Amino acid sequence: MDTLHIYNTLSREKEKFEPIKEGFVGIYVCGPTVYGDPHLGHAKSYVSFDVVIRYLRYLDYRVRYVQNITDVGHLTDDADQGEDKLEKQAAIEKLEPMEIAEKYTYNYFRDMDALGVQRPDISPRATGHIIEQIEMVKKLLENGHAYETDGNVYFDVSSDEDYGKLSGRDIDEQESGSRIETASDKRSPEDFALWKKADDGHIMKWPSPWGMGYPGWHVECSAMSTKYLGEHFDIHGGGMDNQFPHHECEIAQSKGAHNKPFANYWMHNNMVTLEGQKMGKSLGNAISLHQFFSGDHELLSRAWDPQIIRFFLLQSHYRSTTDFSEDALSGAENGLRSLQEMVQTIDQADPENAGDTSYDLESLRSSLESKLNDDFNTAQAIAVLFEELKAIRKDINSGKIPANIEEISLFLHDFVDGVLGLWPQEEQSLGADDKTEQLIELLIDFRNKARHEKNFELSDAIRDRLEEMGIKLMDGPEGTDFKIEN
Repeated sequence: MDTLHIYNTLSREKEKFEPIKEGFVGIYVCGPTVYGDPHLGHAKSYVSFDVVIRYLRYLDYRVRYVQNITDVGHLTDDADQGEDKLEKQAAIEKLEPMEIAEKYTYNYFRDMDALGVQRPDISPRATGHIIEQIEMVKKLLENGHAYETDGNVYFDVSSDEDYGKLSGRDIDEQESGSRIETASDKRSPEDFALWKKADDGHIMKWPSPWGMGYPGWHVECSAMSTKYLGEHFDIHGGGMDNQFPHHECEIAQSKGAHNKPFANYWMHNNMVTLEGQKMGKSLGNAISLHQFFSGDHELLSRAWDPQIIRFFLLQSHYRSTTDFSEDALSGAENGLRSLQEMVQTIDQADPENAGDTSYDLESLRSSLESKLNDDFNTAQAIAVLFEELKAIRKDINSGKIPANIEEISLFLHDFVDGVLGLWPQEEQSLGADDKTEQLIELLIDFRNKARHEKNFELSDAIRDRLEEMGIKLMDGPEGTDFKIEN
């Protein structure tokens, strides 16, 4: 494809991308609810959208990327009932809800940084935009799209004839109580909360025209996206499981408040599965990214480098399901090593020894761009890279360095590094202290493996021998750390 086309969930077809403002793209992606460590499903979403952002900038668009932090209002049933997820976790860990938010927001960015995910331009928090959310609820009441009852404010779904278009749901076929017990103060079971009345035991609550309460989960994204991108912007993204109810409700309340279209293109990434079942915190089968990086999980035999995780995820299309296994990670490790070795061969080729024949760089550029122009198909782009770079490396190894080797290297920096984020890490010479720390880390890996295999005699022996040498191991929820004692 010569121009960028995006699969729009709203229309269910690929559409040519045409930004509202020439040369500028505004994009909002639903961020994490920060009550636990990020897992592989989070990595799938944010690595996928990281490539989207990188490629848009590669195409010379000026991009404003907004990704929220949900630190209030996301209830345990993902709708209008249950406990606030942060309050529930705060009770478990015996911390304040804001301590939970700070802890897991830090962990989220730590792990995304490790994956090479570039940070959003703006990361607004729901608790920092309560005023904007209250103002949006006021507008919806004024426009006849909402109603108040005993301190709760609900969106009247019957007021939006397009409700259900994104997810393909027919609300007339939905019955009260089909998913959860319907709140008795709702006019209709499909109506959703914009503002919830807080009982005396609820910690996170704010004053509002309707009494002390807290915002519904859906209104935060509408309020924050339109604050920073305008009432009508280009792209809204998130996980496929957010289509309903979250994104469906976002569209309804945003259109109802502003009387204009919301986002032109809706992008949804698919999920990561383990033996065919979705991986997620709520299902209890999620492996945190930190556990992948440390190897400290019973389903893992070793630690996995973040770049391997990134490459593994990019080998499948963002709208495809990615099934996790360590065999698949091992395959990704071999593929990544091969790709990076080919890149290094080209990057280190001496241009002074180049011949007179040039490589058809424009053909490579066009082929790679055509894959990403086709709804950001990273899997096919990687396949093209392997095929073409093998041929270039073969020529270099046989002494036939292309005349334009420097241009090839610069382009690979732009694409492999700048777009895919897979550039080989520079190897640095290690001093004695560095080597000592690496040896300790290696022994910790062996000990973790022994513990997973319930070989406690070996794991205790490693710990005791290290302690005899003045190296104390400290096991914690984040993994095993060490301290060298004098």
